[in-house]
Amino acid sequence: MRKLATDARAAVAERVRDGMTIAVGGFGLCGIPRDLIEAVRDSGARDLTLVSNNMGVDGKGLGLLLENSQVTKVIASYVGENKLFAQQYLDGALEVEFCPQGTLAERLRAGGSGIAGFYTRTGVGTEVAEGKPHETFDGETYVLERGIVADLALVHAHTADAEGNLRYRATARNFNPLVAMSGKLCIAEAETVLDGYLDPDEVMTPGIFVDVTVLASDRPKDIEQRIVRPRPADAGVGA
Repeated sequence: MRKLATDARAAVAERVRDGMTIAVGGFGLCGIPRDLIEAVRDSGARDLTLVSNNMGVDGKGLGLLLENSQVTKVIASYVGENKLFAQQYLDGALEVEFCPQGTLAERLRAGGSGIAGFYTRTGVGTEVAEGKPHETFDGETYVLERGIVADLALVHAHTADAEGNLRYRATARNFNPLVAMSGKLCIAEAETVLDGYLDPDEVMTPGIFVDVTVLASDRPKDIEQRIVRPRPADAGVGA
């Protein structure tokens, strides 16, 4: 268990520094590394650049770092449900680089694969492409996007094994594998940590990408928007 740390706060505090670029897995509140995010908050690190699909919601997830004034720049695909994120952006207190969702995913994958940049048609002719190099291939215009290499990657997995191999559960997988790839150093929190090893066919992120694992705290998972279908009045009658 050489990659297993006993405490998320200590694991983060030893590695996080002011001015870092930190990539964080999750989509909304689904699959976010809550313990690690709170550890970054408690570390007091400042002037952070965060790379994430979005910034969670007010008071939860990455919203905690915004409330603590630890973030100076965000690279994300959309604002989401975080009102403070939107307000800081509109007030000019926060630099925001919006990136199409698929492009953001590929930028993270490219960074983790040693690819400095790639061309895509997505965003051509919009503000997203302004100031970026363009090239024509087969009569179509493409824009150059740079791969993202983060100083630190924080991810959440369902299961980790002794070598840091990770398995995710259902939609909580989302951006986590790509974020893990993109980091010069990756810390993964997992709901279950095995003494042994995952079956190779179950490995979704190879341990080569993971430097430290921690056991995630056991607590209820937050749901960003709980929407259920009304139960018919006669449901179950005559069943």
